[in-house]
Amino acid sequence: MSNLFFSGMAKAKRLTQAGKLAEATALIQRLLGGDHGESPSKPAGAGSQTVIDVDPVSVKTADAPQQPAGPDARAGRARAEPRSGLGDTLRDLAARAMPHGLDLGLGKTARAVPEPLPDGASFTTASFSNAAGTRSYKLYVPANRQDGQPLPLVVMLHGCTQSPDDFAAGTRMNALAEELGFLVAYPAQDSSANAQKCWNWFSRDHQQRDQGEPSLIAGMTRRIMQDHPVDERRVFIAGLSAGGAAAAILGASYPDLYAAVGVHSGLPVGAAHNLPSALAAMRQGAAAGGAPQGGTPVPTIVFHGDRDSTVHPSNGDAVVKQSTTAAAGLTRRVENGQAPGGHGWSRALHADRSGRVLCEQWTIHGAGHAWAGGSAAGSYTDPRGPDATREMLRFFLEAGR
Repeated sequence: MSNLFFSGMAKAKRLTQAGKLAEATALIQRLLGGDHGESPSKPAGAGSQTVIDVDPVSVKTADAPQQPAGPDARAGRARAEPRSGLGDTLRDLAARAMPHGLDLGLGKTARAVPEPLPDGASFTTASFSNAAGTRSYKLYVPANRQDGQPLPLVVMLHGCTQSPDDFAAGTRMNALAEELGFLVAYPAQDSSANAQKCWNWFSRDHQQRDQGEPSLIAGMTRRIMQDHPVDERRVFIAGLSAGGAAAAILGASYPDLYAAVGVHSGLPVGAAHNLPSALAAMRQGAAAGGAPQGGTPVPTIVFHGDRDSTVHPSNGDAVVKQSTTAAAGLTRRVENGQAPGGHGWSRALHADRSGRVLCEQWTIHGAGHAWAGGSAAGSYTDPRGPDATREMLRFFLEAGR
């Protein structure tokens, strides 16, 4: 972030302290929108809306202690948390700049309408707790199964402001689970951990194995594997936006657990460590691709719209770079196509010497920040394709073999 950005934030802090909230709000909107100049303040709400996919209220700066999450830790919130000066003011001002929550740039949010369950299927709610807190999740068990037969498991991480029901409706993953026969788990971010229900991918506390949210998501994955017949060779994880960034972290942190990763409109591991670096990565792309993966590469499929103004499309390239860094001698070929009546796309296939595809990158031409080929029954979807859900499952099941 430039010095102009931080001097602008200092000015916004002074305006807030002087009680000039409208001017402070207008200034923070311009700063987050990339305008670091000294142009006169605009009225709040004027011009284009600021679009981000991180929670400006709950972000912790690098030197701030981690806030406890989950019901077991709520009693600890009565103790005042140390303030962190400008970073804390930035969060407060950004919250005022977006009083109606975070808009992912796709207009009105659809209300998820649950579809009737097929006879014999279930979509139930449970929770998992460990030292990092508690998170609930929903689990879809298809009617299309044989008792005792191990099934694949797909873990789906929603984006900011979304819920498991919303994400399930928008991706239509449950319908595909019924068709192909697999389990689907939808972890739910708690508003006590992030006011906009974003996964905290941009915090160092949630970027490592056996820490924070990665430990919770991996823990509930293992719990489902204990409680249901799951094929441990075919456990996969995917997500959208903040959920896509979190999925990349889970894949890098637990290559022994997840056989493949799907990152839709997300960011690479290590792209950010606080709010300013998150905003920079989202707007400009992650510097140097973030922290590369080590060890055995995990097969990864990436989707990103080339008109995404929320998460810069170069972040998709950075995810691909991470997923292929540890593999030698990969070949790359590119295919082009068109969704019927919808977007054109390019697909880059990175294969090893045996022909096995380790990474597949879909660039969707003219698409913004949305789940490709999704249903209008959920939020932040683009029905104009291609069908990210079906292509992701194809890639997963091929990788699982």
